[in-house]
Amino acid sequence: MADLSIDFCGIKSPNPFWLASAPPTDKAYNVVRAFEAGWGGVVWKTLGEDPPAVNVSSRYSAHYGKNREVIGFNNIELITDRSLEINLREITQVKKDWPDRAMIVSLMLPCEEAPWAAILPLVEATGADGIELNFGCPHGMPERGMGAAVGQVPEYVQMVTAWCKKHTRLPVIVKLTPNITDVRAPARAALAGGADAVSLINTVNSITHLDLDRMVAYPVVGGASTHGGYCGSAVKPIALNMVAEIARDSATCGLPISGIGGIGNWRDAAEFIALGAGSVQVCTAAMLHGFRIVEEMKDGLSRWMDSKGYENIAAFSRKAVQNTTDWKYLDMNYQVIARIDQDKCIKCGKCYVACEDTSHQAIARAVDDAGNRRYEVINAECVGCNLCEITCPVEACITMVPQDSGKPYMNWTQDPRNPRAEPAVV
Repeated sequence: MADLSIDFCGIKSPNPFWLASAPPTDKAYNVVRAFEAGWGGVVWKTLGEDPPAVNVSSRYSAHYGKNREVIGFNNIELITDRSLEINLREITQVKKDWPDRAMIVSLMLPCEEAPWAAILPLVEATGADGIELNFGCPHGMPERGMGAAVGQVPEYVQMVTAWCKKHTRLPVIVKLTPNITDVRAPARAALAGGADAVSLINTVNSITHLDLDRMVAYPVVGGASTHGGYCGSAVKPIALNMVAEIARDSATCGLPISGIGGIGNWRDAAEFIALGAGSVQVCTAAMLHGFRIVEEMKDGLSRWMDSKGYENIAAFSRKAVQNTTDWKYLDMNYQVIARIDQDKCIKCGKCYVACEDTSHQAIARAVDDAGNRRYEVINAECVGCNLCEITCPVEACITMVPQDSGKPYMNWTQDPRNPRAEPAVV
């Protein structure tokens, strides 16, 4: 059986599944239940200075699919609203009772060295394994000069990280905001400040939907609302891209990454690990389905690793990074065309409508005398865009088949159609 244990910048845990800093990790009761369910670690909900933050009611909203499936989750809750003393006492006891689990403590404080210097020894005394600097919270705290207000300024990221490395011996993980043009800039800054790792993504600025009768967005607080932090499966594509950007950047390619954002099953976790993550953090899926989901995550990941011959997490970590590149380096001579499996086709016509109305008119429709429909790809018109495959409701009915162009690899920098193509080497 595959070994799921990890050593993440010196922090050991029996599996890579950690609960992210969020409502599920706000108190000892929750964390103990999580450990009993099998989670490998937690990032305790963000601590700050006393007096603690004050939260509003209500706090959450969601973006739903057709069958009321939660696609995205919006949160306007702030950092912990419990006292620092209570939190530190509970962290100490839980770590004492569960010494084999990773215990990371999330922190958010003003951009002044003194508060950081004061709190770090207190956290270290709990026996915690590491700290995570919350530079990503997009609501409530930035107005106070914290959270994303720090994470969006690389100079601040480097400065605060350096303070923490100065005042604690614990590994320092910097949690990055996605609400930024280029996530590589704060990642480089964190590394320059001495960070042992980064974690990402934090939540994305969002408004999920409105009450059109009251003309106010959700969640409603009195008669008003505000933007919040978006998370859940909807943000996974954004998170994977940002993880990959850091993993393949020459400046940060060796920096350990804790992947966060829309992880709800073992496959999600495997994808993050393959793109550079050494551990994965989960929040929304646990809030929607409970802590027991980790059982399926561990079992599924272990079975998949066994099927692929991966003995441990390190065996496939970062394996997809080498295959992730800039658009300009993709092979311009590679070509695929769609193929419709007539035995699987249910004749719904979705592929035809999508291609005919919005794409390349590369699917022909034929109707016989009995009214039976048949759809065929017009090979000469198909550009291999994948739209038909995406719209088809039957898995593997439409596949993209590689074609032999007879031409060698050629990227855009070499393409003669590019007015700035590099001259051929003779």
